[in-house]
Amino acid sequence: MSRRKVPQVVIPRLSLYYRAILESRKELVSSEELSKLTRFSPSQVRRDLAYFGQFGRPGMGYKTEVLKSSILKILGLDREWKVVLVGAGNLGSALLSYKGFLSQGFRICHAFDSRPVKIGKRINSVTVKDIRELPGVIKGSGIKIAVITVPSEAAQGVAQLLIANGINAILNFAPVRLNLPRGVTALNIDLSIELERLAYFLARTY
Repeated sequence: MSRRKVPQVVIPRLSLYYRAILESRKELVSSEELSKLTRFSPSQVRRDLAYFGQFGRPGMGYKTEVLKSSILKILGLDREWKVVLVGAGNLGSALLSYKGFLSQGFRICHAFDSRPVKIGKRINSVTVKDIRELPGVIKGSGIKIAVITVPSEAAQGVAQLLIANGINAILNFAPVRLNLPRGVTALNIDLSIELERLAYFLARTY
């Protein structure tokens, strides 16, 4: 693998290349074909892949199966990742019910909430536990990824609890930026902001 620093924007493009490769039934796939399927230029495709090594030959393309398995390994999807979710409200319940995560190598194996009405509820084979049980359940379990779907005022405390018990990667749906120590990676997804972006563009179109 190349030692050059990989720009963060490359990683989501790798996921799109992987999905495009799944659509190809050919033994070889070219950067031009990946360009058509992803709408990134052929040169962009080649530059992105070059960060991680030499996968193809000029004028010949990439061996489909080799490139597919290589991207899976780069993304860390050549193994199963256990995930814990905190916040079993509407959004959390929807994520627990979604079966597509498992096919991509992610298994939500524990869910927690603080509300009695949620505790004990079973969603897609996962029983929601009391948040007070979290340390005893996940500490030392090897689980490194957590999803937070709690109200904004509770998110920072939940994040600190998760980190104290071994979590170092967080997908945060709470509409607040988390204050996290070095070594912990967080991705913030604020659905309201994304809708506001859409509204901005629509307001200038209609």
